[in-house]
Amino acid sequence: MICRLIPLLLLLVSSGCAPKPENKGSELHADVVVYGDASVGVAAAVQAARMGKSVILVSQYGHLGGLTSSGLGYTDIGNREILGGISREFYHRVYLHYQDEEAWVQQKKEEFPKHGQGAPAFDEETELASVFEPKVAEMIFDQMIEEAGVRVIEGRLDLDQDAIMDGQRITAIRLEDGREIRGKMFIDASYEGDLMAAAGVSFTVGREANAKYEEVSNAITLPVHSNNLPDGIDPYVVMGDPASGLLPGVNEYDEADVGKGDHRLQAFCYRMCLTDAPDNLVPIARPEGYDEADYEILFRALDSGHRGQWGQFYKFSAMPNRKTDSNNNGGISTDFIGMNYSSLPPDHPDYWDWTTLSHHEREELAAKHRDWQLGLVWTLQNHPRVPEDVRENYSGWGLPKDEFTDNGHWPYNLYVREGRRMVSDFVMTEHQCRQDAGYPQVTDSVGMGAYTMDSHHVQRVNWKGQLKNEGDIQMSLGGKPYPISYRSIVPARGECENLLVPWCLSSSHIAFGSIRMEPVGMVLGQSAATAAVQAIEAGTSVQDVEYGKLKEQLIKDGQKLEIIDKSSASASPSPATLPAN
Repeated sequence: MICRLIPLLLLLVSSGCAPKPENKGSELHADVVVYGDASVGVAAAVQAARMGKSVILVSQYGHLGGLTSSGLGYTDIGNREILGGISREFYHRVYLHYQDEEAWVQQKKEEFPKHGQGAPAFDEETELASVFEPKVAEMIFDQMIEEAGVRVIEGRLDLDQDAIMDGQRITAIRLEDGREIRGKMFIDASYEGDLMAAAGVSFTVGREANAKYEEVSNAITLPVHSNNLPDGIDPYVVMGDPASGLLPGVNEYDEADVGKGDHRLQAFCYRMCLTDAPDNLVPIARPEGYDEADYEILFRALDSGHRGQWGQFYKFSAMPNRKTDSNNNGGISTDFIGMNYSSLPPDHPDYWDWTTLSHHEREELAAKHRDWQLGLVWTLQNHPRVPEDVRENYSGWGLPKDEFTDNGHWPYNLYVREGRRMVSDFVMTEHQCRQDAGYPQVTDSVGMGAYTMDSHHVQRVNWKGQLKNEGDIQMSLGGKPYPISYRSIVPARGECENLLVPWCLSSSHIAFGSIRMEPVGMVLGQSAATAAVQAIEAGTSVQDVEYGKLKEQLIKDGQKLEIIDKSSASASPSPATLPAN
C-alpha cells in the first residue's frame, strides 16, 4: 500500500551530501531571498551566492529541484544551443555522473538507448546529458547549493498574509510558522507565483482570448487536436441516453466559444518514475478509496479497441537503471483533466483553482492526482474489464525502491504546468516566440527558449454526442530559438521594485507553453539573480537595472542570449517531432 502524501513541511532531504534545511532561528536575513526550491530557484540562489551575496533559499518541499528531480528526467529543451551558464553546468554534471561505471547498477551503460528527446542521451561532443534519474538530479542540486554556500530554510509562504512592504518594496516575507525573512531583493521561483501575488503584482490566470494579443494559438479551441480520445466514445452516464447526464468531469461545449478566453488551467500530472528491475521494484497496490467508475472513460476507450496514443496509455521514456519518466500520452492517460479548477464560474464566491488554494488544499488535491495515476496503472495491470493482452503489457512495472524513499517512492512535486502569469510592461506572446515581423521584438534578452508552444488539454467535453478533450496545442517553432525579455521577468513600472519573477513571468498562455521548460527556468533563474545583485550594488530598482551591464555579466557567466550561428540552430531537431511535455 502506498503511504499517504507526507506533509511537505516534514520532508527531509534524502541525499547524504544535502544541505540540511533550517527550521528555526531568529536571524533570518539575506541580501537575496529566493522563494521556491525548484530548479529555477536553485539556479537563482547559486548565482547570487557566487556573486558574493548572502542568500536564503526557502524550500517548500525539503527537496531541491522541483520537477527536474521529481521525475522529469527526459528533458524538454527544443534546442541545446540555448543552454549556458548554470543550466549547462547542471546537464554537464549529469553527464559526468553517468561516465562512472558505478552509476550503472541495474543495467550497463551500453544497454541504455542512445537518444533522449531530440538529442543524444549522453552527448560526447557537448558533454551534456538529457536523461537522468530523479535522485541524481537532486544530488547534483544539493552539491551546487552546498558549494555556493546558500542557506536553505524549510518552510512555506503564509498565503493568508501579504508580503511586508515599504511602499513598492518588499522588506520581508512571512512563513506559515510565523517566521519572517528579511532581504534586499526577492525572487519568486515558485510554480504558482505565490510571492508575486503576495506583493500585489499584477497577474492573470487561464487562457487569454486570441484577440487580446492578436494570437491564433491561445484561447478555447475546437476539440480536434492531438492527445485526444478516439471517435465514438459515448459521453453519457448511461450510454446512448442524454437524459442520464454527462459522465463526471465532462462539460457541455459550444463552438461559438472558440477563440474566447477562459479561466481554465491546462492539466497537471505527476511524472511517474517506474521500473521493471525486480530487485528494485515496489508493486503498485490499488489505492485507498479506488472507484472503478473513475476509469469509465478508459474502459469505454478499451472497448472501442483503443490502446492509447502510439499504443501506450502513458509513456515509458527510458531513464538510466531501468527506470522511466512516464508522462501523459493520449486522450486518457496520466493527466487528470479538469481537476485543477472549479466547475463553478470564476465570479462565484466558492470558485477555486490551483492558485487560490491553501497549501493544505493543494496537498489534498495533489493526493487525488497521485491516486488517479496509481489507480490508472493498477487498473491497466489488474482490472478484469481490461483485456488480458493489455494487462500483460503493463505488468511487471512498479515504483523504484531507491527513489523518493521518504515519500512512498512517489515524486515530491506535482507537475504544475501553469499557475499565475505576471502582467508587466512587456508580455511575451506567440509573436515573440515566432519572432513575427510587425510585432515588438525582444531587445533585452536574458535567455532563450526553443520548445514547441505546448498546452495540454484543459477540459473534457461533449462534442456532437462524442466525448473529446479540448485545449491541446502543439505549435512548432521550427527549432529556432527566441530571446526572452528582461522586462517580462520584472513587475511593471510602478509596482514592486525589488522582486523578480523568472518562472511565472509576463507571457500569454500559449507563449508560456514554450517558455515553461525546466532548462529555460534555470536560465532565467540565473539571469534574475544577476539582475538582483546588480540592483543591490547600484542601489536601484529591478526596473532600472542597466541592461548593458546586465548583458555583459550574463555573457561573462556563459549565458546564451542569442544564437549567432544560424546554421547550427536550423540544423537542430524540430520541436514539431517532440512529444508533448
